[in-house]
Amino acid sequence: MRPSRRAVRAAALAAAAAVATGSLAACGGPVEIDVPKLSAADARACDALSAELPDTLAEQPRVASEPADAPGAAYGDPAIVVRCGVGTPKGFDETASCEDVDGVGYYIPDAAYDDQSLDITATTAGFRPRLEIALPAEYRPNGIAAAMAALAPLVKKHLELVDPCD
Repeated sequence: MRPSRRAVRAAALAAAAAVATGSLAACGGPVEIDVPKLSAADARACDALSAELPDTLAEQPRVASEPADAPGAAYGDPAIVVRCGVGTPKGFDETASCEDVDGVGYYIPDAAYDDQSLDITATTAGFRPRLEIALPAEYRPNGIAAAMAALAPLVKKHLELVDPCD
């Protein structure tokens, strides 16, 4: 039986998210975190935020990641990956919806709302630099809300609010 267009699209979105956010290395090794090119100011903000990332996120323990100085962290297996300094997510524009969690706006692509079996990526909206939380579908539905709430104080403390979530 041939898969539906929706199933093919979902698989493609999940694969793209895994490539964009890093994945577990073979044999359970460290999680690779992409290091973005950042301005000096953004690098300072991301370094300060990263230094205060918690030991657990969405009830998952922090796991080894590389490079060691990446502006982010990984939690659990499969890994929840937090990255600071990411670019503007595809589909995010002035008309995109914004989820406010404890005073921090996050953009979540519409497809993630429709299909709970998809991995989900939430990106801060209105903050500079941007923070991204890539959460595997196994932790849905509660994991993303828990992660966004846990990270909100760090976002407000270390990142610059340039456009509030409406």
